[in-house]
Amino acid sequence: MKPGATRRTRRPLDPLRPRKSLGQHFLKDENIARKIIRALAPDAGDTIVEIGPGVGALTKYLAGSVRRLIAVEFDARAVIFLRHLVQDSAVEIVQGDFLQTDLGTLTGQEGQGARLRVIGNIPYNITTPIIFHLLDQRSFVRDAILMMQREVARRLVAPPGNKEYGILSVQCQIFADAQLLFDVAPTAFTPRPNVMSSVVKLAMLPVPRFPLQDEAFFRAMVRSVFGKRRKTLRKSLQYFGKEQGMVIPDLPDLHRRPEELSLEELVHLSDALRLHAGR
Repeated sequence: MKPGATRRTRRPLDPLRPRKSLGQHFLKDENIARKIIRALAPDAGDTIVEIGPGVGALTKYLAGSVRRLIAVEFDARAVIFLRHLVQDSAVEIVQGDFLQTDLGTLTGQEGQGARLRVIGNIPYNITTPIIFHLLDQRSFVRDAILMMQREVARRLVAPPGNKEYGILSVQCQIFADAQLLFDVAPTAFTPRPNVMSSVVKLAMLPVPRFPLQDEAFFRAMVRSVFGKRRKTLRKSLQYFGKEQGMVIPDLPDLHRRPEELSLEELVHLSDALRLHAGR
């Protein structure tokens, strides 16, 4: 060190090193960030929840433009970074696990009918649990704009008969309108992921797309039959019957495979089985 020189200390806004263990790929492309914000179209009266804000690529555009912004971040380093980056009384940086977050507690004083808007560049390794968490608490959510691995995004919007149509497709489409908005190249992130990403919009439905007699039973049936998707329903339902302690009745269409059934047909199958189980 030269005479008179001082050792450089780390400033609060020095760039964070992404952690592979947390699945961090920080968005660096400002054009993509602005495009995501435009897709959300935030209103001044909105309460927005951001999942995993990281170094604030989206946060900085949301701060000051909405009534309330709650950014839920797992990484303590990023929380410190964000609190220096955004100093706005309408922005709350929360350190925590989004999967353990009760969204009902975030609606604040808006009233019983208040619904949150959600946005996030979510970690690839927990994308499916995050989506299911949002669906489970959809009564508190108006819509969500999420960036995820393109492969998962395509599963969300896959129609019946498609090889990508499965558990995630059914559970998402029965409770929400899913729309694939646009793809994002690996060059938009640091570090670059090995896959393409996509931005998806989920608009939560006020009621299931088709009336369900028993939502929990439906979800269990879908998980079970699509877990054995190469088998016919007659065979795959035998496993479900054992789980539920019931004998599967002789119903129409059991010669078909799960991915061949539409949402409405899956609902009818669930309701028929549920009536039989209740006898």
